[in-house]
Amino acid sequence: MMKFVSTRGGGIASLEEALFSGLASDGGLYMPAQMPDLANFTELESKEFQVSAVWSATQIFIDHLKKSELTSITKRAFNFPVPLVEVEPNIHVLELFHGPTHAFKDVGAQFMAGLMGHVMASHSKNIQVTVLVATSGDTGGAVAKAFHGLSGIRVIVLFPRDGVSERQRRQMSTLGDNVFAVMVSGSFDDCQRITKEALASDHLRGLYNLTSANSINIGRLIPQMFYYVHASNILGSVPSLFVVPSGNLGNLCAGLMAHRAGMPAVRFLAAMNANDTFAKFLETGMMGEQNSIPTISSAMDVAIPSNLERIRWLFDDDRDHLGRIVQGASIDDHETRQCILEVYDKAGYILDPHSAVAYKMAQKFNDNRSGPTVVMATAHPAKFPDVVESIIDRKIEIPEGLYDVMGKEEKLYNIMPNLEELKFFLENDGCHA
Repeated sequence: MMKFVSTRGGGIASLEEALFSGLASDGGLYMPAQMPDLANFTELESKEFQVSAVWSATQIFIDHLKKSELTSITKRAFNFPVPLVEVEPNIHVLELFHGPTHAFKDVGAQFMAGLMGHVMASHSKNIQVTVLVATSGDTGGAVAKAFHGLSGIRVIVLFPRDGVSERQRRQMSTLGDNVFAVMVSGSFDDCQRITKEALASDHLRGLYNLTSANSINIGRLIPQMFYYVHASNILGSVPSLFVVPSGNLGNLCAGLMAHRAGMPAVRFLAAMNANDTFAKFLETGMMGEQNSIPTISSAMDVAIPSNLERIRWLFDDDRDHLGRIVQGASIDDHETRQCILEVYDKAGYILDPHSAVAYKMAQKFNDNRSGPTVVMATAHPAKFPDVVESIIDRKIEIPEGLYDVMGKEEKLYNIMPNLEELKFFLENDGCHA
């Protein structure tokens, strides 16, 4: 049976313990004690995402759940396609934004919610769980939607007051019921910090059964391995260059985990905006001290990426080894806008600002001799109309899932970026906040 260990050397945990605690007791992040075998997906005849996802889930979780249970959870979670589009010769875009909130975070959140719901239903006694999540945009909407209405679960989403688009905010603030959308007067790093502080508190974790649905939680991260396998399955297991928009590094970490589990890859390229902490780490081995810088690719505005700890653990803190597999590079907002316009003019394809950062890197690093290049497209461009429509000078068709939230009433809460205010909120469900 797969066990999980802390990146900081703590004890071994079961899937249930890792799933419902989020952080390890020593403050570290959980990782599989042993990687599963994902090398034999060439046996798959279908190119559908559901098929490769069911296969991947079975390979990873078969010691924990029956195959029929895994199939049911996976099919319910992934009732949407994940197409691979060749936009220009040798540059493919994996469209991860066709889920209910039109962001790649739907993959991890939908599967995690299904898995948690299944585990909770298997208990003979009722469990009340509080899912605490920090978001720079898409994670919050995806988690809120995935857990909305689930019995026994309260969801509290923390997001920077001025750091998300209106449509992203409304995806969190219009659900109500068991979902609480909380604006924090600070940055995403502030939201992430107080979330970690709450999860690190034995008192708060015990009192409210706190867990996280950020990629801090291994249950949110593992399903993101599925779509890397899916891309490789479509391409016929040809090793690819994967170009990943990178902020908190969960998406990149999932790809590296899939690679270490047997999925072929030429290498990975971490594409960053002005918040280039990871690129500097790859170059110097130092994190550096900086605050997050606001950009038009706001979900990547992360100065302290929590999943770097996992990546360092995965490579035994051997930066030379990591550097042979991963490159890091960044571009500014001007280049991002330029990429959106150029790709639209040449190919008629519309990129959101985050995917554009990766696409520009794909153009710079693409090498036809070393296999296909796959850009991980993380969000639908309609989530960022103020940016994208002004660049391409046309309206973007709004998917139904985004259109619906624009006319609904919002319910928002406000806190300052400190643990004491979050404690008060946990105790009172926002009353008087």
